[in-house]
Amino acid sequence: MEARDLLTRWWRPALVVVLVALAIAFRMAREDLGAPPNLELVTAATFASALLLRHPAAFVVPLVVTMASDIALGNTAVAAFTWSAWAVVGLGALWSRRFADRHRTLTALGFGVGASLWFYLWTNAGVWWLGRGTYYPPGLDGLVDSYVAGLPFLRTMLLGNLVLVPAAAALVTLVERLERLERLERGAGLAPVRSGVVAAR
Repeated sequence: MEARDLLTRWWRPALVVVLVALAIAFRMAREDLGAPPNLELVTAATFASALLLRHPAAFVVPLVVTMASDIALGNTAVAAFTWSAWAVVGLGALWSRRFADRHRTLTALGFGVGASLWFYLWTNAGVWWLGRGTYYPPGLDGLVDSYVAGLPFLRTMLLGNLVLVPAAAALVTLVERLERLERLERGAGLAPVRSGVVAAR
């Protein structure tokens, strides 16, 4: 197999690896960079990976990012809720990709909003559950308090994903256009000869 063929075959997975690495690095360096809490690249990387790979393996992208950075940063019992929240986001990306070919920007916006709201609702319920009777009252009032306390984090995540997820979709669109150009160039490099055999120009 030629080097050019290898590059064409592996550049989508390689781009996914780069996106995962960027998401991990940003999560670990976010505080040092002065970025607000809950501004993250995980949702955008997950959406882009689902479109690039078009394979169920994209489901693990948010889990890889979260687990790898949690090993370095540490976490508490709330990790059970954050990891499960990201697992659902990964599944949501696989489901959303079926709409992305026709309505990519709208799908990206919908996925960004849905992922942000789901993460907020699930993880703040987890914070209340783990801290009920200590940080929050054990009843419905405590759950509401947890949701109210989480609103600033939701705002940051939501606003970030309204920009970053469509940007990730645009990156995938660029990749697809480059691939189409590559295929056209390869097709233009061949011409039929009189004998009916295809020969290079």
